Amino acid sequence: MKRVILMFVLLLALTPGLAQGATQQATGVMKNWKTGDNCAKQAQAAFPDFTPEANAKRDAKLKECLEANRLAPRESLSPGR
Repeated sequence: MKRVILMFVLLLALTPGLAQGATQQATGVMKNWKTGDNCAKQAQAAFPDFTPEANAKRDAKLKECLEANRLAPRESLSPGR
């Protein structure tokens, strides 16, 4: 019985640290998503047309921005790619 109580006390003591770590990770993920969305918005604003040339330039600008911010690449914004 003492072991069960001891394990329960240890679990309660570690829980706030685990929750804080998860919160920090979630904050980092949300920051990365927001940065990636901003990259996509900038690329769309720079090349708003949907011509094949503009699509290619928009994809290149998005890729460049994501790489500059050390983010994972996204799928092409161009249709049919």
